[in-house]
Amino acid sequence: MSRIVWLASYPKSGNTWLRVFLANFERDNGQPADINALELGGAASSRSLFDSALGVESSDMTEEEIECHRPEAYRYLAARSARTLYLKTHDAYTFTSAGEPLFPADATRGAICVIRNPLDIAVSSAHHFTKTVDEAIENLALETMALAANKDRLRTQLKQNLLSWSLHVLSWLDQIAIPVHVMRYEDMSLRPIETFTAAVRFLGLPDDVDRVRRAVAFSSFDVLRQQEETRGFKERLHGSPSFFRQGRTGAWRDVLNEEQAARIIRDHGPVMRRLGYLSENGCVESAR
Repeated sequence: MSRIVWLASYPKSGNTWLRVFLANFERDNGQPADINALELGGAASSRSLFDSALGVESSDMTEEEIECHRPEAYRYLAARSARTLYLKTHDAYTFTSAGEPLFPADATRGAICVIRNPLDIAVSSAHHFTKTVDEAIENLALETMALAANKDRLRTQLKQNLLSWSLHVLSWLDQIAIPVHVMRYEDMSLRPIETFTAAVRFLGLPDDVDRVRRAVAFSSFDVLRQQEETRGFKERLHGSPSFFRQGRTGAWRDVLNEEQAARIIRDHGPVMRRLGYLSENGCVESAR
């Protein structure tokens, strides 16, 4: 047991960047890993992963039944894996209707929680989900926000309860059942060697700075965008022009108007302040 590392994040916070880094770090073979074949373990919300683990057809189950059995599926995967599984998740850290944590501690090594300024997330998610910026801002504050929640058709992903951005972040940071390492998107961008090395140490991987540098280089935004342009990217949503668009920190300043920025700060000010995105007097902090 204890072989799963959860790679947790609110959507468009840098989860894919982290996964590509880990794939490059583990391979370390002199060329960038294929973004369409990362081979880390997959997504915790994968319907096929759930079905194969439990030997059932989730299409015959209600959403509540699926949720209650997800911890069981993860225990199965952990018990039968010969290596650490890195499972991507956009779920908040929540409990099933039976009162059990969705992510069982007895099948877990730890979690890395990737966090990004919600001002930038609003811009990035608007492009990714082909929504208006105002719709993206509204979704950030929606406490019932979920992915793959449309019951009109069967999706490849199970329902994922995001909650609001603030609640999502706090759900992971404030739970005490499993150890969590926090990575800020802004630090990944401005201090990549230091930031990714800290993640490597948290995971108990070889503390090799040259190996970290190579993995960081092979995970750069330019490399990822070039791969997407050449081969496509299977995680790009239909209708979205690209998955790897800009990757800049502070891009919100060129897009959001004063009212839109003020609403995000009003909705998420306390958590932004806690994470260093907002000063005590309410001014937005530049990435440091």
